[in-house]
Amino acid sequence: MGPGRDFVGYGPKPPDFVWPDGSSVAVSIVVNYEEGAELNLLEDGVNDTWGEYSTIVDPPWRDLGTETHFEFGSRVGIWRLARMFDEYGIPVSFGACAVALERNPPLCKWLRAHEHEVLGHGYRWTDDWKLDREEERARMRLAIESVERTTGQRVRGWYVRSFPSVNTRELLVEEGGFLYDSDACNDELPYFADVNGRPFLVVPYTKVFNDNRYFIAPTYGTPHDFFENLRLGLDTFVREARGGYGSKLMTVGIHSRWTGQPNRADALRRFVEYVLASDDAAFVRRVDVARFWIDTFG
Repeated sequence: MGPGRDFVGYGPKPPDFVWPDGSSVAVSIVVNYEEGAELNLLEDGVNDTWGEYSTIVDPPWRDLGTETHFEFGSRVGIWRLARMFDEYGIPVSFGACAVALERNPPLCKWLRAHEHEVLGHGYRWTDDWKLDREEERARMRLAIESVERTTGQRVRGWYVRSFPSVNTRELLVEEGGFLYDSDACNDELPYFADVNGRPFLVVPYTKVFNDNRYFIAPTYGTPHDFFENLRLGLDTFVREARGGYGSKLMTVGIHSRWTGQPNRADALRRFVEYVLASDDAAFVRRVDVARFWIDTFG
């Protein structure tokens, strides 16, 4: 039946701690890199629907509009983001589909030359929650091997398209080598979930501090809306921490095909500068969050 539901979590008394660098808000940028691994008519018999517009193109016609929008993310957008991370020297986590990395060797070379985390995001960007247990396990193993071959990193975290299956977390524990998963969106702090009597760390993700709102309702009217969304969130976290309500993890989800656009990249740049100017917040990779939480609370 999969994981149970928990409606209490930490309740009114979250853990009392500060992050290793002394900040009260750890800001985790997750670059969702899916370009080249998405659904498409040539490989799957269906077209993907997560491009720049919501029109659905039914087979037997290819959706070249969506296909080329994804290509923008790998050809242009990812490099605009990479230059920004280089310029500011901030650590990020790349949630990358294995096949997407295979199809962009220059990006893999860049990742090998940097210390950013590569976070497992499936073998391809497909609806893995529809897979049976053995097929999901097989694709997970393909992804692990592929990412290590292309980037030199053994993935320590995992999340897939939209949401996991009822088997995903158990498969991560059975496979071994994973420190955490990020499929849940139910908290602002990491927590340990029980998996067949064993604790396993969850580092929650977010669909709120996410550039998918350029695409899905209620949408951002301009990139300024995305910046304001992030700024207000960070301000609230800092205010709560100063008020004695504990430190927080702020996850920011972006995509190279969306935030890699020049106008939208400016909103991320403004937020990066806003965080760097704060005495209360700092950027961190998710794997470092996981290691800290395991060492401190495990």
